[in-house]
Amino acid sequence: MKKLLLLILVLISAIGSAQSTKILKLIDDIEPKVIDWRRDFHQNPELSNREFRTSKIIADYLKSLGIEVQTGVAHTGVIGILKGGKPGPVIALRADIDALPVTERVDIPFKSKLTSTYNGMETGVMHACGHDTHIAMMMGVAEVLSKIKNDLKGTVKFIFQPAEEGAPEGEEGGAALMVKEGALKNPNVDVIFGMHINSQTDIGTIKYKPEGTMAAAQRFEIHVHGKQSHGSTPWAGIDPIAISAQIINGLQMIISRETELTKEGAVITIGIIKGGIRNNILPEEVTMIGTIRTLDYAMQKRLNETMIKRTKAIAESFGATADITIADGLPITYNDPALTAEMLPSLQKSVGKDHLILQKAITGAEDFSFFQKEIPGLYFFVGGKPLNVKPQEAPSHHTPDFYIDESGMKTGVKAMVNLTLDYMDKHSK
Repeated sequence: MKKLLLLILVLISAIGSAQSTKILKLIDDIEPKVIDWRRDFHQNPELSNREFRTSKIIADYLKSLGIEVQTGVAHTGVIGILKGGKPGPVIALRADIDALPVTERVDIPFKSKLTSTYNGMETGVMHACGHDTHIAMMMGVAEVLSKIKNDLKGTVKFIFQPAEEGAPEGEEGGAALMVKEGALKNPNVDVIFGMHINSQTDIGTIKYKPEGTMAAAQRFEIHVHGKQSHGSTPWAGIDPIAISAQIINGLQMIISRETELTKEGAVITIGIIKGGIRNNILPEEVTMIGTIRTLDYAMQKRLNETMIKRTKAIAESFGATADITIADGLPITYNDPALTAEMLPSLQKSVGKDHLILQKAITGAEDFSFFQKEIPGLYFFVGGKPLNVKPQEAPSHHTPDFYIDESGMKTGVKAMVNLTLDYMDKHSK
């Protein structure tokens, strides 16, 4: 009996090893295609909610793999459904597909030379955040998994999402609209995985963080109402410009002196301030617009409440009044801690123990968070920086000099394939 059990274990191990070897070969074989796709998308970028060419290429390719395809989701989004040969969970894999209004400066053969109009201004269009690599990697994952379709223990839902960078003014878009239109339904998704290339992380490396990994983003607007007067006699009026300066200082005191930053990071930034029309006239009103970044919802609630009280109190102390509105934008990108812990071996298998790095939280925001509000999700970062470049010298995202080493994309393909197959093995019916 013991010999029989040993033989069964040996056979299972041999089958598993053969399957792993087959998958690694499929990933190796798909790499040249992934690079070609990335270069094509990079040379032909499209702005948010205008990804018509991009989505057609994605949809046509998924159809060629025998994957069920839905188009026109959240305007230009594409969903592919790959049903495995065996019962099991439904796993969503997400890639964002839009570009940015940035004029490229990188001297590469497939440099973007396209121009468009954004907010009424002429601009270049560039994949300055790496979404072109996300599309290409996910198409590679789709091909690999489609070739082992009969062995899949469950269903894979590929979500190619438009407008991650934000829908044009007056339009809906992005992950929020995809959720609203049922992207996580029919079939109902159990978990979702997402990744982002990073230009300042070494190729062959994956970074992750359980719980809050990217910040919630809120937009706020303040109107300070004073009393207009001649600039030579400020005592005859109530100066909303000087009062606005005091409000700015008061808001920063909330962060520097009243927020427990050892718990989680938080940021209050004013990016726009408008007031006045002439050098010798104190205006009647000043407008300030800014952003709030938080990684903890209790902290966010406290910051919001304090900002409202502080703004009004400072204005009133100088004889002015102030209105403040705070609008919710993106939620916290929250990696489910149990799911993260469960899938760490899969990420480690993809890059090796020494190249899987626990990172600090990031105060940037990501609309993948809307999916995570509905179901458990894991979002991680894939290295795209050449090894011979220092992190501090690598151009950051959203800049004209943004650059990715394409050899890093293979890591993303491998990670998504491993996450999918390992989750299926653990949760198949």
